[in-house]
Amino acid sequence: MALLRFIQRIYNFYFSPDKMLARRLRSLTGFIPANLNIFKLAFSHKSTISDKAYALQNNERLEYLGDAVLGTIVAEYLFKKYPNSNEGFLTKMRSKIVKRKSLNKIGDKMGLDMLLAEYNNTRLSRSMLGNAVEALVGAVYLEQGYFRTKRFVIRKVLRNYVDVHELESFDDNYKSQLLEWCQKNGQTVSYKLLARYKFEKRDRFKVAVMVNGKKMAVADDFNKKSAEQTASEKAMQALGILIETEETEK
Repeated sequence: MALLRFIQRIYNFYFSPDKMLARRLRSLTGFIPANLNIFKLAFSHKSTISDKAYALQNNERLEYLGDAVLGTIVAEYLFKKYPNSNEGFLTKMRSKIVKRKSLNKIGDKMGLDMLLAEYNNTRLSRSMLGNAVEALVGAVYLEQGYFRTKRFVIRKVLRNYVDVHELESFDDNYKSQLLEWCQKNGQTVSYKLLARYKFEKRDRFKVAVMVNGKKMAVADDFNKKSAEQTASEKAMQALGILIETEETEK
């Protein structure tokens, strides 16, 4: 079995019609895959396929698997990196790394937009980058198993594209920050779903954040919670709460 997989990798790298993909994946992951079809699937978004008969021929299932594997690896990594930290700190740190916005940035830095553009005939959205990161982790897991996937995530993803020490002091939970500010200043905050509509064959949510009943900001996203976070950030900017943070970062 091992010999057959070795031969398949050699074929994929030198002779396969998808040899360019195999070479790009070696640079991206550190190894040549034996099963290129899994990795092609990892970059195939559901919006590209309109026929329901081909519903399984997209990266959603790999995204589901990769999400679970990535969360476990990051949790273990943080558990070992911070032996004296409590559960609350570890949970917040893991959330900062694996949340959609962070994965979108990682996918962008990894250059996954090029692969997505190659395997999809739809307009690319930023959220597709984060989905592709999770699907790629899922594909690596099926190809290599847990321990080699952990090595890939730590060496190729976390060390190259995530500044863990910077995340320690960075709080980007704008919804929580806005709530805390409102409580301290005797204000009320609430969120209102303005619209739910289809965009690129997916549900998209338009949300408003209200402070003392007054609409402060509006945002939309494919995920309702993400829309609320973006609206909260805009509201904090409108209220002048983020000015000091932004100047400090500069």
